[in-house]
Amino acid sequence: MMISLSDAGKRYNRDWIFRHFNYTFEQGQSYAIIGPNGSGKSTLLQVLSGGMYINEGRCEWSMVNGQSVSENAYRHISICAPYLEVIEEMTLKEFLDFHQGFKPFLPGITTDSIITTLVLEKAINKQIRNYSSGMKQRVKLGQCIFSDAPVVLLDEPCTNLDAAGISLYHSLIENYCKDRLVIVSSNDEVEYKFCGERINVSDYKK
Repeated sequence: MMISLSDAGKRYNRDWIFRHFNYTFEQGQSYAIIGPNGSGKSTLLQVLSGGMYINEGRCEWSMVNGQSVSENAYRHISICAPYLEVIEEMTLKEFLDFHQGFKPFLPGITTDSIITTLVLEKAINKQIRNYSSGMKQRVKLGQCIFSDAPVVLLDEPCTNLDAAGISLYHSLIENYCKDRLVIVSSNDEVEYKFCGERINVSDYKK
């Protein structure tokens, strides 16, 4: 899948978050959206997800064969972000089974295999509300990366993760994201050190 921005701009009231943004994100590549806190990294990621409209220019989503999927781009995109919550009243197995009903997992991936990969077997029957913040982040990463979508969007993906969790994150990227379009929004290089391209939102303020 490919996401193309043409002279795109987003503003809140009179303040432009970014403007005159021209860029094409291609499948099989990894990109880092960087910049200081409050620079608009998360806003740009939400625009790329289709969850937020731009105020000027164009944002288009298309498959590798050129077919436009702009009207239902969400079907082809998976996202993990601090502002997106999991259903805490469910157990992990219930949540993953529920999620799979909306967005199937990658071929050969099952709920049980995800739980094992996330190293959460001992908490399988606990409600997610009883998880630590780091465990919840593992759940968010799992539901995002294991979804069968060509685009993976990650906003501050290592939030609340310890050293073992960060190692798991990089393992998930290495093993399951090689042929996908991956975009990471972060100001911590640990989260995006694998990305081949880096885009500073601050360069598009005028």
